This record gives sequence, C-alpha cells and structure tokens, in this order.
Amino acid sequence: MLPRLSPLLRTVPYSTSATPMARSLARATPLSLHPARTTVAFFHGHSSPSNVAFESYGTSRSDESCLMKSSVFGRGFHALCGREEERVLRPSRNVSAAAQRGYRKVRRRAVKSKEKELELNVSICIEDELPDDPEISSIAELLRLNAPMLMKSAFESLKDSEYKTRDTAIEDIGGFGSIELSILLCNDEFIRKLNKEWRDEDHATDVLSMSQHVPELKLPILMLGDIVISVETAARQAAERGHSLLDEIRILMVHGLLHLLGFDHEISEVAEEEMEKEEENLLKSLEWKGKGLIQSAYDSESNLNLNIENPDDRKKEGSLRFYKPKFSYIFCDMDGTLLNSKSQITLTTAKALKEALSRGVKVVIATGKTRPAAINILQMVDLAGRDGIISESSPGVFLQGLLVYGRQGREIFRRNLEPDVCKEAFMYSWEHKVPLIAFSEDRCLTLFDHPLVDSLHTVYHEPKAEVMPSVQHLLAAVEIQKLLFLDTAEGVASTIRPYWSEAIKDRAHVVQAVPDMLEIVPPGTSKGSGIQMLLDHLGVTAKEIMAIGDGENDIEMLELASLGIALSNGAEKTKAVANVIGASNDEDGVADAIYRYAF
Repeated sequence: MLPRLSPLLRTVPYSTSATPMARSLARATPLSLHPARTTVAFFHGHSSPSNVAFESYGTSRSDESCLMKSSVFGRGFHALCGREEERVLRPSRNVSAAAQRGYRKVRRRAVKSKEKELELNVSICIEDELPDDPEISSIAELLRLNAPMLMKSAFESLKDSEYKTRDTAIEDIGGFGSIELSILLCNDEFIRKLNKEWRDEDHATDVLSMSQHVPELKLPILMLGDIVISVETAARQAAERGHSLLDEIRILMVHGLLHLLGFDHEISEVAEEEMEKEEENLLKSLEWKGKGLIQSAYDSESNLNLNIENPDDRKKEGSLRFYKPKFSYIFCDMDGTLLNSKSQITLTTAKALKEALSRGVKVVIATGKTRPAAINILQMVDLAGRDGIISESSPGVFLQGLLVYGRQGREIFRRNLEPDVCKEAFMYSWEHKVPLIAFSEDRCLTLFDHPLVDSLHTVYHEPKAEVMPSVQHLLAAVEIQKLLFLDTAEGVASTIRPYWSEAIKDRAHVVQAVPDMLEIVPPGTSKGSGIQMLLDHLGVTAKEIMAIGDGENDIEMLELASLGIALSNGAEKTKAVANVIGASNDEDGVADAIYRYAF
C-alpha cells in the first residue's frame, strides 16, 4: 500500500555517511488501492497492551503472493498473502516463495473470542522491478514472522515509556480494532524516485517511513503506513558493517517502525538519544544482530572508504542483482571500445561484464579481429571459455561481419573479397612498401616483414602474420575475407584512403576502425549486417540488444540496436548516429554503459 504523500515534515540530514538515513514522510492520504493482506497476528487485551499474548496465523493451504500496483509510479510489486482457514500457533513456517506471481484477495474468517481482539495486518511486498532472488525471497518470508514480533515488542516498550520527544499521536493502541503496516523491499532506483518526488532530493536512502495515521479521523483501524527498504543499499551497508543482509534489513525495519511510532532523531540531540536507545532496546529484546542504525551511522563517520553518491543513474558495482536486465544481448566492439588505448581490458570492465553475465545478459563480440585474437585477449581477464563471453563454441561476429558464428560456434556466414581486388592491393603494397595484411579466417598473411606487421601480433594479439614469397603464392593459398593497410594516421588519411576509395569503386568498400589502419572489405557488408544475420539465426529481435562501439565500422551496428552507445573517443560520424555518447575507452566506457543503461 504505497500512499500518496503530503510534503515531508523534516528533511535535515542526519548522517555524514554516503547513504542518508531513514526519513519520515508526513501523514498521507491512502491510494485507491486494495491489496490483499495477511492477517498475521492478534493481540488479546483491553484498552492497553499489557499482558499481550502474541499469536500468529498459519494457513492450511499454500500462501501466495499478491500483485499490487503503486499509483506513485504506475508500477507493480508483490505482496506475500495468506489464505483462509487460520489457526492459532507460534510463528508459522508454512510459507511459500515470495517470487510467486498472481493476485488473490484474502478471505478472513473471524476467530471467536470473548476478549477484545486487536487484529494485526502486515503486508510484506517486493517491488515488481526487483528481480527474483533466492536470498531476497527468503528474507521476505522471514519478515512475515519478524515484523509482528517487532511490533509486539515496540508496543510493549511504549506502554510505560516516558520519552520526552516522541510524538504521541499514536498512544493507546487498545482503542483500535486493527493495525495495518506494509513493508516494501525495493532497489535504489525505486527509493530514489520516491525521494525525488516527495522530498525533492535526488538520491537513494536506505529506508523511508511513510505514515498514514491521521488521528483527527478517529478511524477504528490504526494505519501505521509503509516502511520502504532499499535492499541494494542494505546489501552495501551489511558488507561494510560485517553482518548479513537479513541483519541489516531487520535494523532498517526497526528504525523505520520507530519513525512511524513518533520517534525522530533529527529534531534534537535528546530525540536522537531517545531513538538510539529504543533501537538498541528492541534489537536486544528480539536477539537480533547488529547495532541500531543511528549508532552504525556514527561508527561510519570515521570510515575513510565511504561510498560516494552517484549524481546520476549509474548503478554501483555489485548492484546489478537488484535490477532486471533491459536487454537480452549486448554486442560489443573490441579495439577502441572494450580495449583501452593500451589494448587491454581493465579489471573494472571485466567485473562489469562478469556481473552482466551473472544476471543472464549475453555478451557477444562484434569486431574486426579474428576469433583467435578475441579469445586470447579475453582469456587474460578470465572471460574466455565455456562460462565466459567467447569461445570456439559461442556466437560471434568477426572480421567486420565477414565471418559470423552461430550456435555451438558453427559458421553461418562467410564473405570473401574478389581476387582481382586482393591482387591489386598486394601489388600496391609491394611497390610502395606499405605493409598489407590479408585475413583468412584464423590466419594472417603478408608479403614482407615490417615493425607494423609485428605490432599487429604483439599489440593487437592477432595471429602472427605468415610471410608469403609472392603475390601469386599468397592468392593461391587462401580465400581472403578482408585486407588491412598499416601506416601512420597521416599517411592513411592523406594517401591510402583517398587512393583506394577511388581505385576499388563498387568492387569493395573501405572502412576504418582506428586512425592508422585502413581496411578493404567486400561491398554491402558490415558489422551491422553480420549481427542481423546472427539475430535471425538466434531468433532475437533488434529491440532486445544494446550495442557499444567507437569506429566508423560500428555505425551500422549502433543504428541496428535498440540502444546504440558510442564511446566519447569514437569517430564523429559514429557519435552522430548513436543514441548515447558514453565515457571513453580509457575511462572504462563499457563498464559505465553496462551500469548506466543495461539494467
């Protein structure tokens, strides 16, 4: 039950840690929403909670999760719901996975009792954009038991308390027929949007408390409101503080409930001390691990390794488990994109790729390189092989789309250059002593040794070029898919590119990935056309892919993809057709694109 909220009561920052602490939002007006609820517990007694007996409902049939809709964003989330035939017992273990989908309205049957009964309704909800995760589902189930236990302890603690700063709008709970509370687990993106919309603060917090109690209405139901917890932030804090995610979420739940019960550490030092004391009391009485959130925040002030809040939508390393992928596939270029200016894949980029793979996104290489070169490079960061990005049995687009491998790494497309074009190019190379490499599947061939030829192997990891005795021997030995001229950037721009653009006319096409190289490929071919063939082979649509590149040879690929990202070091023509301009290859541009746009 996510309510529409009125303006925030108090927004003075409390903690100096990177993640702001809980905020209590002002009393709210309920949405036009009727979620199914689990009748979790009864408290038997009269006008006060003294001698409260805690009991919990179990179910004789499997519990289900209920799909609920938040009109705040028009998005859904899932609430754990019980069904009929309640029975009184200790906290029930008969619960199902929170990840089940569906909607069912709970039918409650009254329990006969001579005593006045105070019905406690708790909804544990998982925001719909939070992916299925076994740990989160398990925690959601445990919270069904933990939340009523916490509320019981909190109500008992308040009975005879004499806090000076607590808002006493909620005082005698015995005057209500029932109490309602919801706890929503979400990611940083969701809680950040709540902060931005209702508090005008564009950042995530660990927990938000949203009160729905309006004393003036004299309702028979005490609508405590909502506790919204970011499991993404909770996971980071749990790692920093040395306890489990469940421990941290319990601590945040305690903090959030105390806000709903009138505590506010932000109004004064005394209020802070009182709320901190009550946090510690509740955690101790329930035998839950960890310090209270206020004390933990104080401890973190001396931590020099605080996380810095992102000023934008870039997700943090290790956080992708809390987001659903936006794309099924990421097609990625290598030179100038995946590789930095030293022709290396950085550790940051490798981690981002591995994290994307772990979330079910398939990463496919689309490069001008040979397959062996790509495998060699990715082996260096443990991304080649059966569980990596590339192997001899995985799909891929190589040699500018002239060799395409599909399922099980089987060749599904090959296109060769005309022999006459190859002959003319090698004659030009021999006469002008300009290094030229012929690419034939997994082999490289040339007419003479040259330092630039050696660099293709030592720097760019291509197969070592075989020196052939003559043009005739070379052309007789292999079918050639593409040719690569090597020279200075000035020599390519002023001489080689103008000459060969004119010389080959419609018989071939020139493309350029880096300034000091010029490639000659068959007409009508490109990485984009190669990717389209692979997509058709795999039964995947272009809407399902994101592509990242930098060179002119990546233009068709970026135009084809649902989201085309050109790195900032890329060619101007490439950046002109891209949907987004990303960070450079020397700034981990691929990693940045994954954390910012892929989930």
